[in-house]
Amino acid sequence: MIYLDYSATTKTCDEVLDTFIKCSKEFIGNPNSLHELGVKSKNLIDGATKQIAELLNVKPNEIVYTSGSTESNNFVIKGICNNYKSRGKHIITTPLEHSSIYGPLDYLKEFGYTIDYVKLDAYGQVDLEDLKKLISEDTILVSICAVNSEIGITQPLDEIASIIKKYPKCFFHSDMTQAIGKIKVNLENIDLVSFSAHKFFGIKGIGVLIKKEKIELTPLIHGGKSTTEYRSGTPALPLIVSTSKALRLALTSIEEKEKYVTELNAYLKSNLEHLDKVKINSNEKCIPHILNLSVIGVKPETMLHALEKYQIYISTKSACSSSNSKSKAVFALTNDEERSNSSIRVSISHLTTREEIDKFIECFKTCYEELTCLK
Repeated sequence: MIYLDYSATTKTCDEVLDTFIKCSKEFIGNPNSLHELGVKSKNLIDGATKQIAELLNVKPNEIVYTSGSTESNNFVIKGICNNYKSRGKHIITTPLEHSSIYGPLDYLKEFGYTIDYVKLDAYGQVDLEDLKKLISEDTILVSICAVNSEIGITQPLDEIASIIKKYPKCFFHSDMTQAIGKIKVNLENIDLVSFSAHKFFGIKGIGVLIKKEKIELTPLIHGGKSTTEYRSGTPALPLIVSTSKALRLALTSIEEKEKYVTELNAYLKSNLEHLDKVKINSNEKCIPHILNLSVIGVKPETMLHALEKYQIYISTKSACSSSNSKSKAVFALTNDEERSNSSIRVSISHLTTREEIDKFIECFKTCYEELTCLK
């Protein structure tokens, strides 16, 4: 099997799984209980939270645990708009966001919120001049992902933040699900950040929301004590502690890992870009972990299943996207219907081997010849 869908999810690494099992067996007390077992569990969670805070250079009380990035994104958007609704009803985002951003934004339209989509430059990055034109005193939130999940486009977050800071009533949120654990990030100038553990070899079912301490959010879930007042429920101790372990491991030697992935990406690209009907959609502003390409005239699902016969697994789009529509992200970047209707995503990691890439290239070319000769 050759797994090339790391942007969808990752396999839990053994050390993280060992931590999860150990916590599940040895720390059985509810962290909210007052007895000795509960206190031991709470101390363990507090230690894990402190480690996450130190790794990301934030404060422990700025960390809220959720079930994943989808919940974190919903929590931010609905929580900000409910708690600060007197500030305005205008939100700015991009055409490159995850569906868990668009879902709550569409929901808020029912309550009179206006959503604007900032223009992109030729590389898919935010047009800063257009952002300056769109933002106003009525803007309550700007939500822009650090890395697009389909193409891998990065955004100049510090430059965006400098524009938003001129509007003190406006909050800046970034979905960093595809960034944290893969590339170095700076959270200093961002008010709210979302990410999930399963994107960097952690366990599915837990996400994190970084919320700067002066910001108040209306909870999505009410009804009892937890690690914070912002999300009720019994704290998921094994998930929290294993997330701390996964993040620490992901950030260890991160620059070396990124360098290796960059070399692998370049090798892969060089072996595919000369094919007549292949169009490379990812560009120099993208993280190396994602290579998005289109095979003109071939449906993405057809290519996916053709490769699947060789036990090679890729993706057509973000795993949470609708399966029967064109790629909105590719269309936003290229303005090309053909490319957006035929795009696939190959996502790699530092665990991907050169041998796996060679085998993928061999099988891809076989599938390419078979499928394109039918046209």
